[in-house]
Amino acid sequence: MKAVEIDQGSCSSQSSESELVFGTQMGSLKESLNKFNRQQEKCQSTLKSIAGSKASYKTTTPASRVPPASTSVKSPLPAVKFSNDTERLQHINNVRKSPVGAQIKRVIDLLFESRQSFTAEQINEACYVDVRGNKAVFESLAKNPKVNYDGKRFSYKSKHNVRDQKELLRLIRTFAEGIAVADLKDAYPTVMEDLQVLKGERQIWLLSNFDSQEDIAYPNDPRVPIKVDDELKQLFRSIELPRDMLDIERDLQKNGMKPATNTAKRRVMAQNGNILNKPKQKKKKKTEISKRTKLTNAHLPELFRNLNG
Repeated sequence: MKAVEIDQGSCSSQSSESELVFGTQMGSLKESLNKFNRQQEKCQSTLKSIAGSKASYKTTTPASRVPPASTSVKSPLPAVKFSNDTERLQHINNVRKSPVGAQIKRVIDLLFESRQSFTAEQINEACYVDVRGNKAVFESLAKNPKVNYDGKRFSYKSKHNVRDQKELLRLIRTFAEGIAVADLKDAYPTVMEDLQVLKGERQIWLLSNFDSQEDIAYPNDPRVPIKVDDELKQLFRSIELPRDMLDIERDLQKNGMKPATNTAKRRVMAQNGNILNKPKQKKKKKTEISKRTKLTNAHLPELFRNLNG
């Protein structure tokens, strides 16, 4: 019995100790929770005070800073963020830092393609070349033979001032000895197409120069007198043509011309018997005169000696 009582006492002492530890832990947790709640309340009060100060600042703005309703105030343009326009700004910077020759080429290309007159400011907006801000560019552009500058505007200057097909044909007819196509290429944007149209209509001839491989435009007008040098005539007559057509066709092909005949093909076809002989012409039947023939030349009796009965 005494042993049992001792065990019961030890159990009761252990349970009291565990309750004490548990109570201590609960107290520390409650204290941490209370501390956290106090911090939250402090943060909320700080945010409310900041919001209240902003509202009071808006309401207390002096009336002098507000523009009067009668004055017209333009609404400010939306600001372009640098991050959204970086590529364009970098391109402008690269153009303006490029060599003077490269900037001149950009302007001439603009004038050639548009065929319009531009001020320095319009050129800057169109191709980002600052003509006014760069003295070297301005002077080179004003003196360029492909540019016409009237003191205010820049425009493209072609070698021959023609604007359409009629003026082009009129110009070519003034050059009886031919005009180089290279001198006409920059007259206006569709000049090459008009040259082909005039050639198709047989208004002009386009012949190649074997030395420079450039086309020459000649007028096809019988009224235009064409003078040929005696030296050229003698040179033409002194050229001896090959006796065989195969050699002639071969020489034409070497000079970039297409022969109108194909002698090799014709000879092969002749050997194979594929070329048909021309049909023989039928002999006309000799008409005989009989007594029933109506005679209109009775006064020539010798014509009618052999009359068939």
